[in-house]
Amino acid sequence: MASFTTTQISGSNSVAAFGLRNRTCLRTRVCRNGVGFRRVVAAVETGGEPDLSVTVNGLHMPNPFVIGSGPPGTNYTVMKRAFDEGWGGVIAKTVSLDAAKVVNVTPRYAKLRAGENGSAKGQIIGWENIELISDRPLETMLKEFKRLKEEYPDRILIASIMEEYDKAAWEELIDRVEQTGIDAIEVNFSCPHGMPERKMGAAVGQDCGLLEEVCGWINAKATVPVWAKMTPNITDITQPARVALKSGCEGVSAINTIMSVMGINLKTLRPEPCVEGYSTPGGYSSKAVHPIALGKVMSIAKMMKLEFNDQYSLSGIGGVETGADAAEFILLGASTVQVCTGVMMHGYGLVKKLCSELKDFMKMHNFSSIKDFRGVSLEYFTTHMDLVRRQQEAIKVRKAVKKGLQSDKDWTGDGFVQETESMVSN
Repeated sequence: MASFTTTQISGSNSVAAFGLRNRTCLRTRVCRNGVGFRRVVAAVETGGEPDLSVTVNGLHMPNPFVIGSGPPGTNYTVMKRAFDEGWGGVIAKTVSLDAAKVVNVTPRYAKLRAGENGSAKGQIIGWENIELISDRPLETMLKEFKRLKEEYPDRILIASIMEEYDKAAWEELIDRVEQTGIDAIEVNFSCPHGMPERKMGAAVGQDCGLLEEVCGWINAKATVPVWAKMTPNITDITQPARVALKSGCEGVSAINTIMSVMGINLKTLRPEPCVEGYSTPGGYSSKAVHPIALGKVMSIAKMMKLEFNDQYSLSGIGGVETGADAAEFILLGASTVQVCTGVMMHGYGLVKKLCSELKDFMKMHNFSSIKDFRGVSLEYFTTHMDLVRRQQEAIKVRKAVKKGLQSDKDWTGDGFVQETESMVSN
C-alpha cells in the first residue's frame, strides 16, 4: 500500500500572512494558495493509470474518498478497518466533552425502497437516522485517535466535534482532540436532530450570527485545518458557508442529512423508525439525496470561486455509492468526497470499487489527475434568463442556415444543378 505524509508548511508562509488568528502551536496551518480548484481543460494522456491522490489544506491522501462522520468512524476497530481497506481519510464520529448527555434509542434507522410504500423489496434509495453523536466517553475516543495516529502516522484522521454555546467548552474540546495528533477538524454545524435545545448542530449552522461567533472561537484556538460541515436545512446554503470561510475555516463540507419523516407504516399507522410506538424527524441520506447534494455543492462552489478565488477546500457529501457519483461532486468543485451511508450499506471494501470506477471515468476523458477535472462543469450553470437568451440566439442561427431554395424566383442558371441537390432528401 502506498505511503504518504502529512505536509506542514511554516516559515515564509506564516500564520499572520494568511489572515489566521495567532496560530503558533504544534503545527502551522498550510498556505491556502496551495489549495483550490485549479482546472485543466484537457489532461495530457500519459498511458499510465490515472493518479487519484489529492492534497487538501496541506493534507495528502492517496485518493479523494473519505469516511464521513457517523457509524463508520465510531471506534478504533472500524476506523482501522477503513485505513486497511484504503480510504483516503477518516472523519471520526462527532465527539463532545460530555458523552453522558448523549443517549441513543433503538431502532434508529429506517429505509426507503423503490416501489410501493412499505415494500420489503426493491433497491434502497433512502435512509433515515435519528442517531445522535458519539455516546462513548471522550477520553476513550481520544485514546483511540492517538493509537490510530501512532499506528498510521501517514494517514489522515479528522476529528468531528460539536459543543454547546460555550467558548470555554469549545476551546477545551479543540485542545484535547489536537493533542492526539489528528490532522484536521470538521465542525458539526449541521446535525438536524443534534440536541438543538443546547444550541448544538444545525441550531448553529442555521443562525449566521451564532455561526460567526462560534467559528471565531474555534479558529482562534485551532492549529490544524478546520472544515465547517453545512446543513442543507436552510434556504440559502451559501450564506453560512460564506460566514464560515470569512471566520477562518479552511474548508466547507456539504451536505449533512436532510430533515425528514421516512414514512408511516400503513398497517400500524405509526411513523418509522418506531420506538415504543413513537418517532421523531431524522436525517435523510443515501441515493435519493444525491441530486439535492449536488445542487447545494454547486451553489457553494460557485460562491467560493467568485468571492474567494478558489482559496478554500470543499468536501462533497450525499448519496455516493459509485465512482460516477463521486466524479459529479468533483466536476462541481469538490476536493474530496465523503461516504457514510454507502459504507453502512456496502461495507468498507466499497472504496476499491469507487477508486476503480473513478479511474475508468478519468481514462474515458484522458484525465491524468483529480485536478484535471475539478470544477470543470461549474461554468455550464447559469440563470434561467440567460438560458432563454441563449436558446433564442441559437434559433436565430439555425433559421439563418436555410436548406434549399425558398422561392421559385431564387433559381439561377449557373447554379441550377447545385440548387437542385440542395433540396434532395438524404
